[in-house]
Amino acid sequence: MTDAPAGINCGLPDSKGGAPASPPGRRRPTPGAFHPGRKGALLGEVTLPYKIATLLYCFDDRDNVLLIRRAQEPNRGLHSPPGGKLKTDIGESPYACACREAHEETGLSLAPSDLHLTGLVSEHGYQGQTHWLMFLFEVRPRLRQLPPPHREGVFGFHSRAELALLELPDTDREQIWPLFWSHRDGFFAAHVHVHPDGRSSWTLEQSSPRRRA
Repeated sequence: MTDAPAGINCGLPDSKGGAPASPPGRRRPTPGAFHPGRKGALLGEVTLPYKIATLLYCFDDRDNVLLIRRAQEPNRGLHSPPGGKLKTDIGESPYACACREAHEETGLSLAPSDLHLTGLVSEHGYQGQTHWLMFLFEVRPRLRQLPPPHREGVFGFHSRAELALLELPDTDREQIWPLFWSHRDGFFAAHVHVHPDGRSSWTLEQSSPRRRA
């Protein structure tokens, strides 16, 4: 097991030459730091909505992966695993969300024990509009038939080699798929910071690969 810390500096800046000290027992707010109880988690930064989603990695008996060619945004026209957003207003768990999305999109009836959490990806500032937290689940039961077309798009089974020929989101092709393949039956956690100029900086925060039999 390998842990790769993100290198976050949690220390307070040097107060020499700075603003007057705060009264005893109180700390002066640090720009850009988290301050509980204040409106907006980050001072000095634009507050973006934080959305949570699950992705489902389903396979058939030949180990071909199920992808959907999306008819809706985000990633319209591109191939992605099925999944959807977690219902935070009702306190839905990621596992419950994955089971619900599996039934809604593929017709599968799953229990949490049918899922393996392969990865966790947090994304800062997607398209400058949203932060995302994504739970990547591999579905243990194998699919025996292709799900019918869905309002979200059209399904297809694809071999691992065929993924190189498909239209995929850039982050999926360059980062997420390689991490998924190398951590099947294991676990990884990764963070991506999307900069205003479109560059992405990735940090692998935890890597626990497990060799498949």
